[in-house]
Amino acid sequence: MVGLGPRKPPSRKGSMADVPKDLLQTIQHLESIFTVDTSKLTEITDHFVKELEKGLTKEGGSIPMIPTWCMGFPTGDETGTFLALDMGGTNLRVCEIHLPEAKGEFEIIQSKYRMPEELKSGTAEELWGYVADCLQQFVDYHHEGKKPDALPLGFTFSYPATQDYIDHGVLQRWTKGFDIDGVEGKDVVPPFEAALKERGVPIKLSALINDTTGTLIASAYTDPRMRIGCIFGTGCNAAYMEKCGSIPKIDHMNLPADMPMAINCEWGAFDNEHVVLPRTKYDVIIDKESPRPGQQSFEKMIAGLYLGEVFRLVLVDLHSDPAAHLFEGQDITKLKKAYTMDASFLATIEEDPFENLSETADLFQNKLGLRLNKPELELCRRLAELIGTRAARLSACGVAAICKKQGWKEAHVGADGSVFNKYPHFKARGAQALREIFDWAKSQKDLIEILPAEDGSGVGAALIAALTLKRVEEGNHAGIRDPQGLLEGTGHHAKK
Repeated sequence: MVGLGPRKPPSRKGSMADVPKDLLQTIQHLESIFTVDTSKLTEITDHFVKELEKGLTKEGGSIPMIPTWCMGFPTGDETGTFLALDMGGTNLRVCEIHLPEAKGEFEIIQSKYRMPEELKSGTAEELWGYVADCLQQFVDYHHEGKKPDALPLGFTFSYPATQDYIDHGVLQRWTKGFDIDGVEGKDVVPPFEAALKERGVPIKLSALINDTTGTLIASAYTDPRMRIGCIFGTGCNAAYMEKCGSIPKIDHMNLPADMPMAINCEWGAFDNEHVVLPRTKYDVIIDKESPRPGQQSFEKMIAGLYLGEVFRLVLVDLHSDPAAHLFEGQDITKLKKAYTMDASFLATIEEDPFENLSETADLFQNKLGLRLNKPELELCRRLAELIGTRAARLSACGVAAICKKQGWKEAHVGADGSVFNKYPHFKARGAQALREIFDWAKSQKDLIEILPAEDGSGVGAALIAALTLKRVEEGNHAGIRDPQGLLEGTGHHAKK
């Protein structure tokens, strides 16, 4: 996504003076369908609260609300050396994190390895072999000449996985372009550990985590007011800490009612029943033509993967409307290609600092071979603002819903992801939506703040590995498959 350039106010309605009447009416129509007003924000938030609660019940609901077996926040007193592995769609990142005596501090060294495309459709053996080879390379390089104790590893596995224990995970389905036979529906940990053992790599997997849970824990390590971890990027998700007594679906475990447990919401699935989200006909098309229609309704309206596609569908629709006179007499073949624009395309338009929108004109000319006149440029600018604003305001509903459900009047929320970090005005628009939902007085400061998160898939994964070992040492084995095996060779010893 583009870097941040000069800023203009989020709305430039004052420059609509030279827009012809019919195009102005088109813009007004778009404003009416993409604007989410305060009453709608409140309605969505209240429904969201109910759906979060439903997801925790035995029957469940659309939002999976997955117990992660990460139990409790770090205290800042965690010490030791831990590895973190983050397996993304493009890269594999390996980090070694040292937690010193100093509270809330950490030192990190890391390496990135490219994830070869052919692995994504190869065999499971090839995949885990490659991952183990990268880990072996990392350990050999950073511990040259001396064989370390088995290093505890936190593995960020950001694919939908069911976890009955923190040190295992059954892959529900591949995402991010992976399509490897024989992995879905199975625990990914044994074949991964077998590949490490075969190579004699001194690593012991302590925790398999989701990047959102890692974001929550890493952010709480440096900020004790942190309550929620969020990802607003290609996709969207959130995690927060729930009391075990409020999770009916794990009643059979007989855990202490006040014991905390991080919940990976997987909230992209909110409102799959289409009860409350203000979907336009363009959202309906995106859903219908996606690989999994009827799923991830919330995500399809707010995540980076879809923002450019909503924008493209509107322009194609307006071009076919004789009343709009958009791109008249021009070849829109390139515009007709699905997902030809991403969120960075909209970000570039919103960041255009020039009154004549010359950067936007260049963008359309270079990417799509289209020449836009000034009124068309104004329409595209306004449309980008509307789509970007809607995404930010809807995102705030999820944050508000968790806070309302938990009765939190004040909270810090750690957010990561390309849309949060790079999309212009996203933070400010989300903050404004929270002000409206909670009806804070104008003079009041923001009581719930969404802030940039710490490194969840690196530091967060290592901290969760540390917390898991600490739990075993203290004799709390809930949600750990092999407590004694977890400590083998790591230099840690369970308390008798």
